Parts: sequence; C-alpha cells; structure tokens
Amino acid sequence: MNIIREPRVYLIGRQTLDDAALERFLSDVGATWTTDSEVGAERLCELAGRLCYMSFGKGRKTSAAYLANIIESAHGSVLEHAVWNFIIAGVSRSFTHELVRHRAGFAFSQLSQRYVDESAADFVEPDCIAENPELHALWLEAVRQSHAAYGRLVEGLLQVFARESDPTQRRKLARQAARSVLPNATETRIFVSANARAWRHFIEARANEYAETEIRKVAIQILRVLQKESPSLFGDYEIVPLPDGSAVARTAHRKI
Repeated sequence: MNIIREPRVYLIGRQTLDDAALERFLSDVGATWTTDSEVGAERLCELAGRLCYMSFGKGRKTSAAYLANIIESAHGSVLEHAVWNFIIAGVSRSFTHELVRHRAGFAFSQLSQRYVDESAADFVEPDCIAENPELHALWLEAVRQSHAAYGRLVEGLLQVFARESDPTQRRKLARQAARSVLPNATETRIFVSANARAWRHFIEARANEYAETEIRKVAIQILRVLQKESPSLFGDYEIVPLPDGSAVARTAHRKI
C-alpha cells in the first residue's frame, strides 16, 4: 500500500483539422482563408467563429487576435468545438465524486472497483492530515483497517458465490460488495474529455481559493498543460501563488 500526495495528469488526445475537407468547403462557397495558428483546437475555433459571419479573409488577421476577441465578447459556443482528452491518476474517490458533477461538455470513463482488484490499492492523503503526525497516524490506521477488511470480505464473498460457474462474475460479485468498506481516500484513475469552454468553467470553479485542495491541484495542473497547448484559448489565466505554497487561477474573462 502506497500513500499518494500529488495527482498526475496526462494529456492523451488533441484535435486536428482536415485541411482537404476545409479546402473543398472554401472552394464551394467561393472563399479563401489562412491562419497563422498550428494548433488544431485554435484553428477549429477560429474557423467556427468565422463561419458564423462568413468573415474569411476579413477583419482580424492573426488567430490570436481573433480568438482574443471571441473571449472578450464571451462568444463561448465557438470554444465548444475544441476538445482535449486527459487521464487523471493519483486521485481519490473523493476527487472523482466532485469531478463528475461537471456534466455539460464533459465525458468520463473511470476505473471500475467491480472488476479491478483493490487488494493492492493505494490511498490519497490530504496535505492537512499528512502534515500533522498525530492525525496522520489516525488516518493511516483507519485506512489500513478498511483495506484489511476489504481483503477479508473478498475472500469470504468468493466462498459465498462459489456456486457461480463464471469465475469473472464470481470475482465481480465479491468485489462489488466488499468495496463498500473502502474509504473515499482510495486511489482511482479516470479518463476525462471536455471542450475548451467546459475546461474553462472547470478551472474557474475549481482553481480558486474556495475549492477543495485536491481538485484545485488537478485544475492548476490541467491549466498549465492547456496554456502550453493553446495559449490563445487559455493564456488569459494568471496562476497566482498563495502563502501556503499552493496556487489559484484568475482571469478577467470569466464565464465565457
């Protein structure tokens, strides 16, 4: 059993633009358009915005300037065309209970405790507990007791369901009942997809002083990744350090 203190974020997928299909469309409507952005998500958002007004070859000449105006105008629907995919690991079930409350623009696929054996599970300890030796000892004892109870319950339940001929089904029935004693601190992994507008909403809701500590860490990590991926869509955020060593995100363009 390992104790985890920091989440891990992996950018797994990003979008690309089909240039041949775009050229066929532009030819069909008698328009021409080029952009100086090489980021698929930015190109898609700019294309969507220009389509709304058929402003190909008109107005703001750079992609950054065009998208900055989109953000300043709160034309948020354009940002829904850009999607990024992340795997988030080293997080607790408490974290995912909060994360999946973000519905619009999000998709989730989470590790299943019914199928995955948690006898070798790791656990996520909140910083405020880990920094206090007495509270850490209390937390560790509770986690170990719950984990040990899970193991004994699985063994006993495998006997209860011994008549089940399918071994996979037998294990699933045992684990789905035994997991009831596992704490919210149990580490999990989750695949998350969301569009740019949804990620902005997540960052604004979860990367501020009032958000729960673990989810704020994840929000800041995702923001750092997205700022490198797409400066034009996330560069307006400022990451501000706090006296306790953590950070928050702030922007003048909220609720796009």
